[in-house]
Amino acid sequence: MDALGRPPPEIRIEGKGEQVRVALSGDWTLRLLSPLLADIRQRLAQVPQICVWDLGEISRLDSFGSLLLWQHWGRRRPPQLALPDALEPVFARLAALGDASLPATPPYRFLDGTAQLGRMVFAIGHHLIGFTALVGQILLDLAYLLRYRGHWPFLEMSANFYKVGVQAMPVTALVGFLIGVVMSYLSALQLRAFGADVFIVNILGLGIIRELGPVLVSVLVAGRSGSAMTAQIGVMRVTEEIDALTTMGISRHVRLVLPKVVALTLAMPLLTLWGSAVAIFGGMVSANLQLDLSFDYFLNALPRAVPVANVVIGLAKGAVFGLLIALVACYFGLRVKPNTESLSANTTASVVSSITVVILVDAVFAIATRSIGLPYR
Repeated sequence: MDALGRPPPEIRIEGKGEQVRVALSGDWTLRLLSPLLADIRQRLAQVPQICVWDLGEISRLDSFGSLLLWQHWGRRRPPQLALPDALEPVFARLAALGDASLPATPPYRFLDGTAQLGRMVFAIGHHLIGFTALVGQILLDLAYLLRYRGHWPFLEMSANFYKVGVQAMPVTALVGFLIGVVMSYLSALQLRAFGADVFIVNILGLGIIRELGPVLVSVLVAGRSGSAMTAQIGVMRVTEEIDALTTMGISRHVRLVLPKVVALTLAMPLLTLWGSAVAIFGGMVSANLQLDLSFDYFLNALPRAVPVANVVIGLAKGAVFGLLIALVACYFGLRVKPNTESLSANTTASVVSSITVVILVDAVFAIATRSIGLPYR
């Protein structure tokens, strides 16, 4: 008996040969079957194939208990079954489900691919409209805050700046240093064959400061901070905290979205500068070990090989990438529905979309600035 005085499920096997009778008694419910499930399954496995099933002594039977018996019977009623009238509807429903055939898969049609492409286009258009609406709302909030300067969420901005900027410095430095070492090592193998060792400064300087540094830091930030932003806003959606903010008359965009956007936009140029500097340091160390280039020569040749305009381009890329990553992360965070499946799906979509947008915008930057900051034209 359990705490409520309910009898536990039991299986009695009586008789021998073709006169075997299997009598089930007790409470066959999930609550009482769970602790004894292994023993019940082992006991059912000992029942012979030809027998008489008697369910007349079962006091209670829920869907879990009935499905357990139904699966053991091979999803059909045994030939000899003594079933009370009260349990007849339960197994009638299981029989109806077991006999129902699955709908046949429709054959592929010529326009199915076109329809799928159309759905993708409409989905992209829907995301673009929602993203544009988010940007417009942020611009309206900025106009409001410029008029009422006492409502600026400086505390939230400072907290987000620390999370996305200061706390991201160690991983950015580690990855940047390793990337610089790898680039210098691979470049040294090729340059040494042509006797052009000194040009490793040009390759590392332009490659890291102008292109690889901003993109590398942006990918790291999108995976680290962007996913965290989406998950934070998504969890607030699941726990109805965003609805509570709306009920109290607090703008979700001013308190949640705007601080993240401003903080990441300001932190990304600094992270880009930090990551590029550490990557160049790693390349300088590798060049000294591989090509025997001194640190003094590397530092003196770097300003000549990389004009200041490249640093400005790299910092501008960092700011734009940070703005886009924050906007994409907040957009997908606000799209989360109150369930965990939607939270995981939108977090994944946020990271993938952020990295894709960064690469696309970097290509636009490369085309727009192809004649700026190059030492040899």
